[in-house]
Amino acid sequence: MKHTSKIHRFSVWAPQRKKISLKLDDRDFLMEGPSEHGWWSTEVEHAAHGSDYSFLVDDIDYSYPDPRSLWQPNGVHAASRVYDHLLFQWNDADWNPPLFASAVIYELHLGTFTDKGTLDSAIERLDYLVSLGITHVELMPIAAFDGTRGWGYDGVALYAPAEIYGGPDATKRFVDACHQRGLAVLLDVVYNHFGPVGNYTGVFGPYTTDAHQTPWGSAMNFEGWGSDQVRRFFIDNALMWMRDYHFDGLRLDAVHTFVDRSALHFLEQLSSEVESLSTVVGRKLTLIAESDLNDPRVVTPREALGYGMDVQWSDDFHHSLFALLTGEKGGYYRDFGKIADLAKALKQVFVYDGRYSHYRNLTHGRPVGDLSFHRFLGYIQNHDQIGNRAKGDRLAAITGIEKARLAAAVVLLAPFVPMIFQGEEWAASTPFQYFVDHQDEELRKGVFEGRKREFAAFGWDPSEIADPGDPRTFRSCILNWNEPAKGRHKEILDWYRSLIHLRRTTPSLNLGDAGQNHVTYSDEELWLTTQRGSVRVLYNFAAVSRRFDIPAEATIRLTSHEGIVLSGVTIELPAYGVAVLQLPSNEEGDSAA
Repeated sequence: MKHTSKIHRFSVWAPQRKKISLKLDDRDFLMEGPSEHGWWSTEVEHAAHGSDYSFLVDDIDYSYPDPRSLWQPNGVHAASRVYDHLLFQWNDADWNPPLFASAVIYELHLGTFTDKGTLDSAIERLDYLVSLGITHVELMPIAAFDGTRGWGYDGVALYAPAEIYGGPDATKRFVDACHQRGLAVLLDVVYNHFGPVGNYTGVFGPYTTDAHQTPWGSAMNFEGWGSDQVRRFFIDNALMWMRDYHFDGLRLDAVHTFVDRSALHFLEQLSSEVESLSTVVGRKLTLIAESDLNDPRVVTPREALGYGMDVQWSDDFHHSLFALLTGEKGGYYRDFGKIADLAKALKQVFVYDGRYSHYRNLTHGRPVGDLSFHRFLGYIQNHDQIGNRAKGDRLAAITGIEKARLAAAVVLLAPFVPMIFQGEEWAASTPFQYFVDHQDEELRKGVFEGRKREFAAFGWDPSEIADPGDPRTFRSCILNWNEPAKGRHKEILDWYRSLIHLRRTTPSLNLGDAGQNHVTYSDEELWLTTQRGSVRVLYNFAAVSRRFDIPAEATIRLTSHEGIVLSGVTIELPAYGVAVLQLPSNEEGDSAA
């Protein structure tokens, strides 16, 4: 739908081009430039919301979409469309997100969260998330990519919400609907690479550099010639999502692949500008980093010479818990598997904090020091840790329900900010596999063969790996919403509800100070206890029952199995059992009998 025409300014960064023309509907307009910093621009009074446009570069007989296009209704190869942010009517003027330190995050993939796979259909499930006790919804990437299905990490039109999910207006409807229900919304963004198909940024300027390589190809140009404008491209993108779409924060994919030796690191610059935006919009905006560096500088404030991210994912915690529950030793799991590893993660965040890693064949990481545990996310399932398995199998399918129940308690009662992945809370039977929709047959085959090679390190049979390009792989991952009300699915869902309620209503379980966190354990007997404030949690990781000594004044708050009772100053937990105890505030320490 087009609205009344008004003067519209078009601009594009193309520092090394000789001529740029704007193609607006059926007319061409020669643009002025380049400016000192490489920008071309023109003002046109014939443009309006809904007008299609593209750029003609030098004498190339092809028009390209705008690298900063806000709307790609006909796919990433087609013309861009003018989008007016001011036309949407918001209903969240008084919105302020919950404190992140008390968050419970729910990560979801729009294409598989519902049968229809759209933002509007996802709105229909928001009341369920509220009833579960979720405070923050985290969307996997929604930037436009080639094809009709994918995880979102192959985005190429980073400013344009993918039309397959509903496009710009649907994105705003979803965020608005979340805010109406008290849910904050986070968005996963990818600033470390572009997808392999439909990326036309190279036509315009040096967005990437061959001086450095990532697992996906050339690195982003954060420090070389023209990098000021490349940095501006990504920072403006981040600000757009939070300013114009009202997202409450961003999760930055794999920041360890950023190469930036500038005096002002890209993450510091981003952190500073997001902080400034936060003061303008009047609400706290959160930046979450995915990093495998085990470097606390990522979440150290800028004032203390850190990068200024608010939170980061904690893979050492995941690997410790997963390896302990499953016994897997392939790939990076070879560095984990003992109760002592999990205990260290619970006490010090990074298991590898200057410790030698056999998997990496080097000394890895450094201690987190006095940083709050609220600067780290804890999880046992997420899109990577499920999807980057041969079968995309979930924890309950690997370990059984009893261990999955135990894992849920460790995650939701740990000092980290907890995150769960869609369907985890009811032990969904559907897998979450890697899927793509590349039209190029050679590319599709290359992706499939690449995953087979990657999984060889884990000892997985190549014949078990699903073809990412097969539509059946995608369809097998769509959640079955009939499951939560049935049998074992309902039982574990009730357990998740109870754990989340307990965490959100118990101040001791939200303490983030490392000095408030006490952990005892036995590698031989496979038990572990934690205590924060006046709440003690007992975990039995053994396949046999275990008796624990407890103070006489203890009372039970929650247990994993019916029939668990106190017997004087002891309590007996069945295999993989959990008990949450309320103690007098001055009680510390614990042991198993």
